[in-house]
Amino acid sequence: MAEPSQTPPDTPGTCTMPDQATTPRLSGVAVFFYVFLPFALGHYLSSLLRNVNAVLASHLVGALALTPGELGLLTSAFFFAFALVQLPAGIALDRYGPRKVQLVMMLVGALGALLFSRGHDFAQLVVARAIMGFGLGGCFMAAVKAVSTWITPSRLPSVHGYLIAVGGLGAATATMPVRQALEYTDWRGLFVMLAALTACCGLLIWLLCPRTTGPAPKRGPLGQALREVFRAPVFRTTASLVLIPHAVFFGIQGLWIGRWLLDVALFPDDAVAYLLYMGMAAVIFGAIAVGMITEWAGRRGIAPLDMAAAGIGVFLLVQLAFVVSYQPSFQLLSVLFTLVGTITGIEYAIIAQSMPKELTGRAATCLNLLIFIAAFVVQAGFGLMVGWWTPDAAGHAPAVAYRAAFAVLLLVQLPGLVGFVLRRRRQAAASAAPLPAALAADEEEPPATPT
Repeated sequence: MAEPSQTPPDTPGTCTMPDQATTPRLSGVAVFFYVFLPFALGHYLSSLLRNVNAVLASHLVGALALTPGELGLLTSAFFFAFALVQLPAGIALDRYGPRKVQLVMMLVGALGALLFSRGHDFAQLVVARAIMGFGLGGCFMAAVKAVSTWITPSRLPSVHGYLIAVGGLGAATATMPVRQALEYTDWRGLFVMLAALTACCGLLIWLLCPRTTGPAPKRGPLGQALREVFRAPVFRTTASLVLIPHAVFFGIQGLWIGRWLLDVALFPDDAVAYLLYMGMAAVIFGAIAVGMITEWAGRRGIAPLDMAAAGIGVFLLVQLAFVVSYQPSFQLLSVLFTLVGTITGIEYAIIAQSMPKELTGRAATCLNLLIFIAAFVVQAGFGLMVGWWTPDAAGHAPAVAYRAAFAVLLLVQLPGLVGFVLRRRRQAAASAAPLPAALAADEEEPPATPT
């Protein structure tokens, strides 16, 4: 895909286009309908399928007699395959463009959903769930690549916020709407419908997304391109701060918040589905607010990484409430976890703003690779830790199991935030230090009078 123009549009109603000499400029409305909307729909379906097991958990456990560890492994297979496909998807996005890549990958995701609907044992469902993750692994990255190509960088935080909000809508759909759908069909029929929707979305992207002209960007070998990504200071700094909290957010909200509400809060299935819906609905507003606040802060000289650090500090406080079993409002905790956790999505905008355009696909997918490997470890590991305790007669794991698991997650996330704060203090101290005497004298010396 050709590089977009480096000159930002003069008005917010227009968007820069790749290779302006051969491709006409589209209005903001056209970009919304032809670029944002179809790719956002793919991200919506990806989020729905990633989170649907939180509501289906009791159905799957009843049908297959799964242990907590097996349930965690089954659900996290999506993350593992999602992570494996990131680098190939990033290379393909940079080389062939999101339009072609998404057609193929969405069809693969549809195949995975169809196979899941026909699975009859644990192994078959794990393989089908992994195929789903493999096919849907490029949805968000393709959307990031598309909007980064067609939209000026100053607008990226808010547009990425809208993308994350659409993902939140997909996650919200995986709660109460899915539970209501189960009144008319079983979970197998549900996955048949989701497979059909996923295939149609891939075709929609192929038909609607504008074709770009011009030569593809020339990059060096894969190893060289990846070294460029990992050597970038902004990539390393962003990943060290946000990566693990983002993985915790993905891994826990996609499964274990629902199980925590069942096992610890002892809420019935209907109440759990409602609270999961409220939490995911809160993601929509949280993601939009994060984008808007980040742009507002940027105009006042506050760096996006500083905003991210403040948000992650609040996110850790919410998790601390899980550790101490803050009982006055379990409902509030479950919603706050997903609401505050949306701050972790800011890292995509930071990377897209800071990396060269021809590397945005690879940079975003490298980041996603790390996030989803960590999310796989979080989701599967959390289940293994909870499984160390014996459930009661009703099958509920004890509260102490969840408290211990959340405490481990909290300890893993703390070093990134502490390290960032210490680096910022050193940078502030260095910038406030007085200049050496010789340099100060040079600055104070008046300029020579020309003769």
